[in-house]
Amino acid sequence: MSDTLKTPAGSSLKRSKPRSSHGLKSLGLMITRWILPVATVALMAWFSWQTPVFFTTDNLLAIATQNAPTFIVAAIFAMLMMAGYVDLSVGSVLALVGVSAGLALNSWGLVPGILVGLAVGIAAGLLNGVLIGLLSFSPIVVTLGGLAAARGLAQYLGQGSIYGFPDAFANFGSDSWLGLPNLAIFAAAICLISVIATTCFPVGRQIIAIGVNPRAAFLIGIRVRLVVTLLYTLTGLAVGIAGLLQIARLNSAPSGTLGDGFEVIILTAVLLGGVPFTGGKGSIWRVLVGVWLIGTLRNGLILLDIGTELSGIITGGVLVMAAALEAIRYYIHKTK
Repeated sequence: MSDTLKTPAGSSLKRSKPRSSHGLKSLGLMITRWILPVATVALMAWFSWQTPVFFTTDNLLAIATQNAPTFIVAAIFAMLMMAGYVDLSVGSVLALVGVSAGLALNSWGLVPGILVGLAVGIAAGLLNGVLIGLLSFSPIVVTLGGLAAARGLAQYLGQGSIYGFPDAFANFGSDSWLGLPNLAIFAAAICLISVIATTCFPVGRQIIAIGVNPRAAFLIGIRVRLVVTLLYTLTGLAVGIAGLLQIARLNSAPSGTLGDGFEVIILTAVLLGGVPFTGGKGSIWRVLVGVWLIGTLRNGLILLDIGTELSGIITGGVLVMAAALEAIRYYIHKTK
């Protein structure tokens, strides 16, 4: 049926949409906008009711410390996905960073070990950036290859668990400053820089423009290939920092389990934060809330003595829910 009505004079009027339909769409948009923070608060309240240990200062700081690497990588990874790209190798690269840095720390000392860890992360990110950003290779294929290669190399170099790091390095992972864990402070600083960079400077608009339409972004003067290459390199740097913080917290670098499932957690947090695979929109603040929700969920399940197998199933379910939420958002905006 046509959406126009003919008047006696021959002119046409557009058929107005029912107010009830408009109201339902507005309600749907409001629900999808607020469901993440509301779900996070509700989950924290439920865990607090189930176990009094949960809502204590020590436990909340423990959640922030344990998830510091996730906060750091998710903040940068969100920018990459806002531009319409993805990196599935972050977990394996984190393992390679940890093993390489661990070996260097034991062989050459504190500063060389840190530099090696950062260099490995940057090199992996730059390689992805060159292949994907400059040479236009498929992001899925390239980063899946990186996932397999980096994990295999980490296990080859590590041959088990590496430990015995310099005291200054291990102490950084466990010490606090002004009552706040060093790792949490470090992660908060990087997340704040990421938020400021994307909201107060043109780079945020450029990333969104690339995600909306790379060709149009190029025509208005954005150096798309360079920006994408830099985003992958920054992601590698973030993984390098996260890997160093992770082995500092653990005071070891287990090559077999380090970073295992890390990419799934990052993807879940970013999707929960409202950044679609296609890019073009997103908020780092919401992504950080997504990281906190996942960290809260994992911590609460441990406190309730729920096995790791069920924990993995629940985390996978949250990923599916995040994808479903994004599909609902897309449908609502499409029919708005």
